[in-house]
Amino acid sequence: MASPAVTSFSPVRDVCDYELLFDCVHCGLCAEACPTYIVTRCEMDSPRGRIYLMKSIAEGRIELDDDAARHLDLCLGCRGCETACPSGVHYGRLIEGARSFVERNHRRSLVDRLKRRAVSAIFPYPNRLRMLLAPLKLVDRLGLTAALRTIAPRTIRDWLDLLPSLEGRERPLASESTVAPRADAPTVVVHHGCVAQVLANSENLNSERILAAAGYRVVQLEPTACCGALDLHSGNAARARDFARANVRALKRSGADAIVSAASGCSVAIEEYADLLKDEPDFVEDARAISSRVRDLSSLLLDAPANPKREFRGRVTYHDACHLVHGLGVRDAPRKLLASIPGVTIVEMTESDLCCGSAGSYNLTEPAMARELARRKADNIVATGADYVVLANPGCEFQIAAELRRRGSNIKVVHLADFLAMASR
Repeated sequence: MASPAVTSFSPVRDVCDYELLFDCVHCGLCAEACPTYIVTRCEMDSPRGRIYLMKSIAEGRIELDDDAARHLDLCLGCRGCETACPSGVHYGRLIEGARSFVERNHRRSLVDRLKRRAVSAIFPYPNRLRMLLAPLKLVDRLGLTAALRTIAPRTIRDWLDLLPSLEGRERPLASESTVAPRADAPTVVVHHGCVAQVLANSENLNSERILAAAGYRVVQLEPTACCGALDLHSGNAARARDFARANVRALKRSGADAIVSAASGCSVAIEEYADLLKDEPDFVEDARAISSRVRDLSSLLLDAPANPKREFRGRVTYHDACHLVHGLGVRDAPRKLLASIPGVTIVEMTESDLCCGSAGSYNLTEPAMARELARRKADNIVATGADYVVLANPGCEFQIAAELRRRGSNIKVVHLADFLAMASR
């Protein structure tokens, strides 16, 4: 990488929100909360190092070359650094701005471009994803999955490893509520997302049924557009804003008092619509109203008018999905909810809030680092001796389950909504 003394490059202040860079006092307290720094021990793979990198590019002291782009690409966007930061640095906004700059100004290798375009063209669109998976369902039914893995290129094998079972994820586990909610009960809408409604729709349906059983009035949101998180994380801010506008319109029409997503990354994306659409007069007020209504499933259930429970015996450890704990600040509510189930024993894992390596589409575009973090997470899970690892994000579920399958582990990886449904039957 070029020395900071080099001044032959032109300043480019649109790398990110330039003024936000000065909130960082370079204390380094963020480093040990950063998964990539923990693995590489490279300063430029820490939040402090990446902020220095963004500032250097913005001020024209270095150029955006392959090395600089690599350090920015390797960030998971987990925002663990925000929780650790004493200065309140808005790192999430900075890295999303920098990634948008990289996409506009840096030419990647052909393989990398094809991989990213495939993710961008398919994953935010549920119907396209269903079409892609249809042949895989047939292969699975014919018992040819192992043969397919043998002949598939390594990248395709890695992607196949992350797929959950393609059967049985469309049906809810929880029984439908037989008690009509009070007319004045709060209304809740569950945003079904894009990937989640194809690969883990039981989590959406169970969320709705559990909320209804707890006394909320659940309203339906159709159709559901992608929340825009995948695009924000990969530097496509323009399409993220398109999705945000569509969701603001739909969520406003729903009239719901609270907005929930089974994917914590989606929850944070929706909560940040006010900032994403701040420069759009036709949307900013509605976006603020929508952002203020985002809630977490566990928090709503703890505040519920009713909260029926049945005994469910098992040792449970809880994994903190990054955006839930670092984006929404929800840490205690899921644990309190799980601990309130008779028969459940909670066992804490080491580094419960360290990223598992899923990070949206990160495990597809950065498989080596994602796999290293998955191994670290699985080590910590196995050490608890738990029967179940519960979490609040389908991407984390797929990532952790894949690593535990590779080890032949019997630990079950279950989304919080599905676990609560199992415990309520």
